[in-house]
Amino acid sequence: MTSAAPPIVIAKRRVMYIPGYDPVPPRAYRERYRRQSAKQAALSGYAIEIAPRSAKGRFGWRIAARMEEASTDTDLEVMVWADIVRASMDQGVLASYAQLARTAWAYIGSGALFRLMRLRKGPVIAALYPVMVLLLQAVLALALGFVIYTALLASGFYAVQSVTHAPLARPWDLILLLCAGLAGLASIGGFLRWCQRRDHLLAWYLMHDYAFSAQAQGAYPSVQEARMAEFADAIADALKSDTDEVLIIGHSSGAYIAISVLADLIRAGRVPVGGPALSLLTLGHVVPMVSFLPRAHRLRADLACLSNSDALTWVDVTAPGDGCSFALCDPVSVSGVAPEGKRWPLVISAAYSQSLRPETWAALRWKLFEAHFQYLNAFDNLPGRADDYDYFRITAGPKSLAARFAGRAPSPARIERAVNRYTKLAA
Repeated sequence: MTSAAPPIVIAKRRVMYIPGYDPVPPRAYRERYRRQSAKQAALSGYAIEIAPRSAKGRFGWRIAARMEEASTDTDLEVMVWADIVRASMDQGVLASYAQLARTAWAYIGSGALFRLMRLRKGPVIAALYPVMVLLLQAVLALALGFVIYTALLASGFYAVQSVTHAPLARPWDLILLLCAGLAGLASIGGFLRWCQRRDHLLAWYLMHDYAFSAQAQGAYPSVQEARMAEFADAIADALKSDTDEVLIIGHSSGAYIAISVLADLIRAGRVPVGGPALSLLTLGHVVPMVSFLPRAHRLRADLACLSNSDALTWVDVTAPGDGCSFALCDPVSVSGVAPEGKRWPLVISAAYSQSLRPETWAALRWKLFEAHFQYLNAFDNLPGRADDYDYFRITAGPKSLAARFAGRAPSPARIERAVNRYTKLAA
């Protein structure tokens, strides 16, 4: 199946943005786009205006842009699954620690963790970080509980003896032991609950993120499959509309969701010949965190399906400065499912150290989460080539994804060696 060649100038575009594992409401993405597009427009000398979305449906906004001597109207829609994320994070303290143990075993017991470390250590460290923090918090909680227990016990014995001038007798000693024990347990639970709610270190959030991916050893949970089917229907409708390009963007965990959704559409024959150009942009992907697990048969099959399809254009953008992604790792090849004749993705680097000013990069490089979202932000030191990565030219400019990166060579630093132990495409 071959989609129609895109027009020379994209006058109308539909963008479907699939966020990663993020509980924030979709308006946060609109505000980021509004702020950062204005900043990039001022830096690059083009014009972008944001307006409310007129079409009914999911949350989104309209973009009117004038750049590269052409005008383009874009309808951007956020494919929301934050409610699923919030539900998966709504766990008590004991349930969260049980989740931690299951997730650690999923990666260690399967051997996936050790193979992931052969790719990039950054995301593996990000996976181990919540384990260490939560275990440290558990040790501190136990220490606090012990201190409170012994302090109450000692003060209780002293108070009784100072009044009676006699050793404590049963049943009062048992009552005092019970009360001190309950107070110690309450302090343990209260401290851990406080850590979970405040989560300034984002350790609990990260733990839930990896636990969501690993809960079924790489298979998608039913609630996620149902939402992905809704996404597929929305994209299929967009492909029937009067638009020049349908651009799907998957960020972080949203990258593998986008891959599976588009593979479903292509296999079902729902990408019309002669319809709008179909484009996929994956940003800061974490595909191996799922595809390296034993039961990720579906995702591996979807990767293989897209990798040699002529129904779409697929560009994958990561950056070595993003410690939360598998930077420059070709998600198809490293997963061990690259078929003969593989065409996609085109793997390129956002090159933070070059596309950001030194002072900007110095301020960003230790802000790990903001670095992971930099793909959606303005770049203040773009070299100025036509094929530079510019999120706002891609989403609102007059060139399709295929045209913008036509002739662009893949990053020479990309990793393509097959590392995955599990390569079966069917259960």
